[in-house]
Amino acid sequence: MSTAGLRHVMMTTDAVGGVWTYSLDLARGFADRAIATTLVVLGPAPDPAQAAEAAAVPGLRLIDTGLPLDWRARHEGEVRATAAALGSIAERAGAELVHLHAPALAAGVRYAMPAVATAHSCMASWWEAVRGGPMPLEFRRHQRLTAEGLAALDAVIAPSRSFAGALCRCYRLRTEPTVVHNGRTPLASAALGRKEACVLTAGRLWDEAKNVALLDRAAAALDWPVFAAGPLQGPDDGPRHFAHLSLLGALPPAALARWYAKAAVFASPARYEPFGLAVLEAAQAGAALVLGDIPSFREIWGEAAVFVDPEDTAGLAAALRALLAEPARAAALGAAAHDRAQRYPVGAMVQRTLDLYHRLLAPERLRRAI
Repeated sequence: MSTAGLRHVMMTTDAVGGVWTYSLDLARGFADRAIATTLVVLGPAPDPAQAAEAAAVPGLRLIDTGLPLDWRARHEGEVRATAAALGSIAERAGAELVHLHAPALAAGVRYAMPAVATAHSCMASWWEAVRGGPMPLEFRRHQRLTAEGLAALDAVIAPSRSFAGALCRCYRLRTEPTVVHNGRTPLASAALGRKEACVLTAGRLWDEAKNVALLDRAAAALDWPVFAAGPLQGPDDGPRHFAHLSLLGALPPAALARWYAKAAVFASPARYEPFGLAVLEAAQAGAALVLGDIPSFREIWGEAAVFVDPEDTAGLAAALRALLAEPARAAALGAAAHDRAQRYPVGAMVQRTLDLYHRLLAPERLRRAI
């Protein structure tokens, strides 16, 4: 079988954050090629707007399982039980290939069809970048499950070369993951236009890796407003509090797109980010980028961004102040980010993913697997 004959893929997803966006973008690309998708949701259920978004994709069937996300499971047995349940769902659905959103979901299971996982993140590399030192028990447990899943999969996708390297280091992989950079269709209301002298950040504001606390401290030294869009409360802790940011809450895509179009500068001083879809969306809208100086951002954005030490409050404030005080410079950097963003269209992400499927579904490979 080749992807020319592929008709049905089962994907798993998380309805909170960028994984959902990634999954829907892939499913739309598959639909354009007459490939149906069974999209299996783990963790929190999609909200009504998300359900409507999924329903608009031709050939997509949404299954909300209520099964736990791998990183939210209470014990190892829950992850293994979820993986086994996913295998049964794939067989009942008649899927020809399984695409998981976390390698741990392959732990302890041999799928009846080729199985791929995109590693959007991992707890071991997150801990290494954000906290450091010995990992707690639940992180070590997840690292074991991820290692087992990585060994069981037919292929692994990483959204950047730097993150592929981190996976190799954390899990001692013999074969490097296939790098497929994320792509994104520009949001309809994020068209290029007149910018305002303000800063925007967006994403999981509660996640330490996003380093929003550094931006909050830098905002205290600025004469311009700094806006933050996204949820304040994560799954385990109370809400985060920021004294100097103007909080927008969690915005629907159309409203967030208007903010991308408005803000002259987008800031993400992250300590850890395997790719960063929000950065890509902001760049597509022509915002000047001020980013944490980490390998993935250097790889993806090159000379089209200003990079700052994720521990340097004064350095971040100075970088933001310099752009906001010089609109022409901010506009030039925003134009460079916009041009660079053209390297990451959603069509390329879809095609490279299908190219990988093609290799896994080649008749000679399937014969070797029997």
